[in-house]
Amino acid sequence: MSGARIAEPVPVVLAGARGHGRWHLNNLRRLTDAGRVTLAGVCELKPLEGPELEGFGADGKGGGVAQGDDLGALLDATGARVAIVCTPIPTHTDLALTAARRGVHLLLEKPPAPSYTEYERMVRGVEEAGVACQIGFQSLGSHAMSHIRDLVRDGHIGEPLGFGAAGAWVRDEAYFRRAPWAGRRRLPAPAPTGTGPGAGYIDVVDGVLTNPLAHAVSTALALSGATGGDDLAAVRTELFRANAIEADDTSFVEITPRDGARVTVAATLCAERAEEPYVVVHGSRGRITFWYKQDRVLVQRAGHGPEETVFGRTDLLENLLDHLTSGADLLVPPAATGAFMRVVEEIRRAPDPRALPADAWTTLPGAGEGAAPRRVVHGIDALVAASADSLTGYAGLGARWAGPRSGLEAAS
Repeated sequence: MSGARIAEPVPVVLAGARGHGRWHLNNLRRLTDAGRVTLAGVCELKPLEGPELEGFGADGKGGGVAQGDDLGALLDATGARVAIVCTPIPTHTDLALTAARRGVHLLLEKPPAPSYTEYERMVRGVEEAGVACQIGFQSLGSHAMSHIRDLVRDGHIGEPLGFGAAGAWVRDEAYFRRAPWAGRRRLPAPAPTGTGPGAGYIDVVDGVLTNPLAHAVSTALALSGATGGDDLAAVRTELFRANAIEADDTSFVEITPRDGARVTVAATLCAERAEEPYVVVHGSRGRITFWYKQDRVLVQRAGHGPEETVFGRTDLLENLLDHLTSGADLLVPPAATGAFMRVVEEIRRAPDPRALPADAWTTLPGAGEGAAPRRVVHGIDALVAASADSLTGYAGLGARWAGPRSGLEAAS
């Protein structure tokens, strides 16, 4: 970023304040109390009210916080210097560019775009506008990242052999009904978009690897050192779904960098029990396990007892503020997510996820009155863990449903 430093408190507009946006609201509340930001505006289809704006505005109850459903108009009216974009995936690029054209700096939620073409369009626009852009992969702000890289670089676990990530989460059927784009690979375009392949549709790509467990992919790639758009030689996917959705909910990806050890990620939203996701760094003389949501690291190596450490974390909005006010380096600029977006692109271009055979999963009742039921893939918890341990996909691990199509596929 060029130009004069910005003084605090920095006026911020939040686009998308519900769903995951509530996390950003709470973070903005914390930074408001610290004197670092003011919430200048909220861009939402339905205005926030009452307790949602507690702690903001001149009166501490939202007074003076502008609201509306037009981000450009809000930015013009408020004079905001930073925009947080936490909106549906297909809107990311256009809203990011709406801010960039006004000289407004960005915290853009993951995934930054639904396709590599849209990602490149966003990157070009941000660069041409000369604004700073941080991509919201919060795990990459963990201080454990540099520690693990140092351990690998200094040979503490020998020669790196691979990076295996595992994510076993639980999501009920209501999760896939939370928004019109949830669980979709594409949506009808609001206006004609041409006559070629894909015409009349816009990409969404809301699968397990690209959205809910995207951090598993980005963290494993970052630890491997393969982060740029040209750093990958090959990407192989195994995409499945137990739920009656369009996108994948149980998947595996194998990533081969041009240099260095391969990266694998096994993930599901159909686990029997929700577990903390993690990345295993395999070495010739040991291994490192990183539970990235907890900033927790376990080092196991030959000739030493296990060593477990919990690290701190730099909040990505604070890092963006530090960049704007004192010139600190951004932790997750768009260029650091190019390899992740190559994975998104391969998932987007892959055949539609295969519906799992009806006998591969079961439906469990919701926990609590009125809770939606959820689908559980038999044995998936163990398969996800075994994948991270062996750097092997579901087919290689012998999952019957991951082999040739059986004709029994009937997720509905």
